[in-house]
Amino acid sequence: MKAEKKFLALGARLFKCKSVHTLGVRPNFSDYTAREADMIIKADKIYYPTAFYADLFNVMGKQTFPSFHTYKFVQDKIKQTALFEILNIAHPRTRIFYGKQQKKKILQYFKFPFIAKQPRNSSMGHGVFFIKNMKDLSNYLLNPWPAYIQEYLPVHRDMRIIIIGREIVLSYFRIAKKGEFRANISLGGEISFDPVPEQALAMALDTAIRCGWDDVGMDIIEYKNKFYVIEANMKYGKKGFRKAGIDYSSLLETLLMNGKI
Repeated sequence: MKAEKKFLALGARLFKCKSVHTLGVRPNFSDYTAREADMIIKADKIYYPTAFYADLFNVMGKQTFPSFHTYKFVQDKIKQTALFEILNIAHPRTRIFYGKQQKKKILQYFKFPFIAKQPRNSSMGHGVFFIKNMKDLSNYLLNPWPAYIQEYLPVHRDMRIIIIGREIVLSYFRIAKKGEFRANISLGGEISFDPVPEQALAMALDTAIRCGWDDVGMDIIEYKNKFYVIEANMKYGKKGFRKAGIDYSSLLETLLMNGKI
């Protein structure tokens, strides 16, 4: 009888999948045994390699899931915005200001109120600020990072559309709690499974494919009958899956066994 093919993973996301051999992530490659190192080198594809090894495997020409491109844009709003602009993907008007001299010109481009964000390494709605006046702006500018300034589009909900491989696996609305401008679930937002518009679903999938992202939660809003991509979340939460009654690990295993990832 032919032996069942074993898939290889480093990260723990597929740990419960019987067809996956998960080695774990070891920053020192020399910590892998000779057999494990040989498995990595000979593998056609490696699952969940982490951002560290994704770079290295890309140099080797080795396939990974998530893709190398997915890892390159994790929690980097500046690069995501630049890519949306290059690809002509609808995105709220945004500008990045570097250094003290550039930051002095923010009010030449934006009028209060507007949104300011921590441009890198923020998630779950943290590092997002509603700038109403000069005091708010001055406090935001005390932070050491480049100023990431975005027009404010007054909506009370957004759409989270999760794409794994090349298909949408879950979509829902996130509704902001009263008095909160952010709809993040971690900040008290509520999940609604009202039907997400087909135009938003198509936009999310098209954006993910064009950007080379194959494991991502796309955040989209509708404002005055137009849809905008806000950002891409490669470290999306699992609460939506749980509320929908979807076992996330089983979903990944099914996608893997069906050749979707």
